[in-house]
Amino acid sequence: MMQKNKGTIRRERPADYAAVEQLTREAFWNVYRPGCMEHYVVHVLRDDPAFVPELDLVLEREGQLIGHVLYMRAQLHTVDGRILPVMTFGPISIHPDFQGQGYGAQLLEASMERAKQMGAGALCIEGNPAYYGRFGFAAASARGIRCQGTPAEDPAPYFLCKELVEGYLEGCAGVYHTPEGYFVEEEAVERFDQAFPPKKKETLPGQLF
Repeated sequence: MMQKNKGTIRRERPADYAAVEQLTREAFWNVYRPGCMEHYVVHVLRDDPAFVPELDLVLEREGQLIGHVLYMRAQLHTVDGRILPVMTFGPISIHPDFQGQGYGAQLLEASMERAKQMGAGALCIEGNPAYYGRFGFAAASARGIRCQGTPAEDPAPYFLCKELVEGYLEGCAGVYHTPEGYFVEEEAVERFDQAFPPKKKETLPGQLF
């Protein structure tokens, strides 16, 4: 268990699952789309072969669960025929009442350090470059790395990478393969969401979908 100024970070336990899914739903509702699917993604990723239990972490403040992140093992298929292991993370959730107070940074930095200690050489994610740039992430396209399904000519500024081990991605241009567990069906999301309290779906400025 890790104690920091703002909260306590520990591994998620089965008793936390429902609370974490509710937290994730609150954190992402109407952010990227009307409603959200991130809470269902968390639900299914725990049973995915690529899931990393040691990096399934919650953040507590005064006994209240206010944050969560999970990590997955992934692969980079290089142009010279190698398969390079990397990791990815997400969703990373902070309860709306505690956003903008540094809790996300605390959870991210602590989890990345744990990933490094476990031997992860690099991280690949899709995220806001303005936010994640603060933590050393940069456009993967600058290294010749693209996400599977993205045209080679697309700069994809939201597809980011970060070395945890210096030089790990040197000469590793290629294609990143997103773990299959992240691809969920809308119908399955809708069925899963029916178990939660009703919330209004809204179309808002800035949504991606």
